[in-house]
Amino acid sequence: MQISKLISLFTLLLFFTFELIAQEETGIGNYQSGFKQEGNTFFFSNENADVRLEFCSPEILRIRSSWGRNFEENEPYMVINYDWPAIDVKAQEENDHFMISSKMLDVKVTKKPFTIIVSDKNGKVLLADDQGHFTSQNQVFAQKKLFPDEHFFGFGERMDFMDRRGKKVNLDVGRGIGRPHIVGAYNILKANYSPVPFFMSTRGYGIFLHNSYATEWDMGSSDLETYTFSAENGELDYYFMYGPDFPHILDHYTNITGKAPLMPKFGLGLQLGTYSGGTWGHEEITSTDYVVALARRFRDQGIPLDVLHLDSTWRIFGKTGGKGATTFEWRPTFVDPKAMFDSLYAMNLNMVGVHIRPRFDNGNTINLLEQAQEKGYVYPEEGKPGEFVNFFDEKSVDWWWENGAMKVASLGAMFFKTDEGSAFGRKANESDKVGPTSLEAKKLHNIFPIAYAKAPYEKFSQHNGIRGMNMTREGYAGIQRYPYIFAGDWPSEWQYFAPVIKAGLNIGLSGVGNWAHCMGGFEHAADPELYIRWCQFGMFSPVAHLFGMDHPGYKEPWNYGEEALEIFKQYDLLRYSLIPYIYSHSFEMNQRGIPIMRALVLAYQEDENVYEIADQYMFGNSMMICPVTEKGAQTRVVYLPEGNWFNYWTGEKYEGKQYISVLSPIDQMPIFIKEGGIIPMQKPPQFIGETPTERIILDIYPGKSSSFELYEDDGKSMAYQQGEYATTKVTCIEDEALVKVNIPKPTGQYQIPQRAYYLQLHLGTEPANVLVNQSDLKKLESPSGSEGSKGWYYESAQKILYINPGLGVKSEINVEIEKGN
Repeated sequence: MQISKLISLFTLLLFFTFELIAQEETGIGNYQSGFKQEGNTFFFSNENADVRLEFCSPEILRIRSSWGRNFEENEPYMVINYDWPAIDVKAQEENDHFMISSKMLDVKVTKKPFTIIVSDKNGKVLLADDQGHFTSQNQVFAQKKLFPDEHFFGFGERMDFMDRRGKKVNLDVGRGIGRPHIVGAYNILKANYSPVPFFMSTRGYGIFLHNSYATEWDMGSSDLETYTFSAENGELDYYFMYGPDFPHILDHYTNITGKAPLMPKFGLGLQLGTYSGGTWGHEEITSTDYVVALARRFRDQGIPLDVLHLDSTWRIFGKTGGKGATTFEWRPTFVDPKAMFDSLYAMNLNMVGVHIRPRFDNGNTINLLEQAQEKGYVYPEEGKPGEFVNFFDEKSVDWWWENGAMKVASLGAMFFKTDEGSAFGRKANESDKVGPTSLEAKKLHNIFPIAYAKAPYEKFSQHNGIRGMNMTREGYAGIQRYPYIFAGDWPSEWQYFAPVIKAGLNIGLSGVGNWAHCMGGFEHAADPELYIRWCQFGMFSPVAHLFGMDHPGYKEPWNYGEEALEIFKQYDLLRYSLIPYIYSHSFEMNQRGIPIMRALVLAYQEDENVYEIADQYMFGNSMMICPVTEKGAQTRVVYLPEGNWFNYWTGEKYEGKQYISVLSPIDQMPIFIKEGGIIPMQKPPQFIGETPTERIILDIYPGKSSSFELYEDDGKSMAYQQGEYATTKVTCIEDEALVKVNIPKPTGQYQIPQRAYYLQLHLGTEPANVLVNQSDLKKLESPSGSEGSKGWYYESAQKILYINPGLGVKSEINVEIEKGN
């Protein structure tokens, strides 16, 4: 009797357990009815949810599921393109499935159960539902089959791994909680400054989860045959993008979320941050004099510099938010801020800005927080009016600009560093406040950094009359539009150097190409060797940014010794010489979504050797950068992908698909040039725009056939968006007998001032003859002669052919080099 009762009780318990599971997980169910097509969108009504499939293009499919039968309104922060042109899509219904086809994809939708399978036109299955779509306690999930050849890249600014196959990741904007190290910043495994709910699969597709709530991705960690992505609330809404190569997938993703705009050209020069002489705890020694003297010293030392920002201590910390808020009231030690700005611009700095945080605060003489609360221009918090500027509301933004931002813009500030975007709805770094905590706030938490960066980017662009500039730490899908982020406050320790490089590679694989970091690290004084190695990497980052709070050193190069100063200047000058190359790639990013700092997998997707390489990367099409991240290292191992490669420092040529050990003395970060590389250069100026570019130097490493499209415009205005730019497609072709270089006249609406070309080609032997436009070119006695005189000279030690064709942009230039024996 007792046993039968126990059995009954156990049976009842099992029943309620299975009933609870059934209630907790609700799938789509079987297809019921209602299939219809409206333009490129197809509608399905199922047992438990409605589904929409929209072909945005022949390669892009948007898939949405709603268990409430209502679909959310389109939002403007993550996605900016909802208006897709009509395309040819065919749909056919069979007994057990639907087949929907574009010219690039076939989508099979089974009826019982409702599942989606996406294939290419060769029948290769790219994406296939496993459990499919389901919901549980407001969370929404999608589970897909994991194929044996799949590896996953993206997910934003991750410092932990490159390839995410077999791993889990949680994406929710924030620095990470807790300090697990004796010395150092937060856990690199938890760092989430700029997560992006997007990945690319080596199978040839990408997924973007269009949901602003916190998301979780299990890419085969729990089950070797499936992967799952989910959001804690909201709609299951995701985009599928077919490449099959990664560059095309990035192009599709940034067509959805927006392309990175061109920064002002001078934004590619050195950017410097300063605490004005006194970081936290030393605020009383800040001064305008320190800032002016700092800029003057860069000029006196001949170290090129273009952009400067004043960090936190320019302003007083207010009565309510302290360090975590902005009063817009100058610290008393800044005696005459306008005179400071005037002095900086008189030294030809192109742009100066200041650091802010997103909360209003009351100062000693300005009570912006009280005013904003009274007028309703703050985002409300539970039981109180709130402190955050409501950047989601246009009127609030206008009031913030006119009553806060203009207090510094009117004096000469031209941009902001928008810090602490993650503090909206989360514990801030600089206070114990969490801000709003409602469900709506959780929905807005991840996109708050986008709205926060957007406001000053657009306002300053209008106020300055040039392209916008904004520097921000946090971001999410779409942050690439406003226009660059930096990696955060990682200490000056070797343990953080390599993870910062990894962060830059991962964010570039996630659609964000304009990225920076604090060269030399942020907190603590670096040892000189680390400082040098980190700064070498920094000069070959998308944005070169020097900044630290190591009082009193502040990462200023002369504070790290003569050797550090000399090498810093060497690499800064090298960067400025490469501005034509870097700027041309910025335009490529604007057009195609491809970053200049490229993980090797972006170019070598089929080579599994590159999947976990996180300390080498392509810098544009032709240069491979190999930072030295080990203290004391005089050599490092480099992987050379397919093709032939030249050591930038020695000229030595190597075959690809192999590992090599390369010398790396302290002044040489290993750099390799891909065969076929064409690298446009210039004489390095002290600041962008110092003088007109009188000559473009084409550094060429001949291959069978290669080209480079040199991009030029006015460098500042938005006119490039209306087509006011010029391009020059330089080509180089090599065969057994000849090397041919063609430099056509520029094409486009922008008129390039007259300037000359100068060529330096890396050739194994001295040529027999050189012709320009079919006429023999004179052989000169020295390379210095070729710089000023029409002619050519071969440097046998370095195996470089120098050519001055004596012609400029007004003429087409055809160079033929007859090879010698």
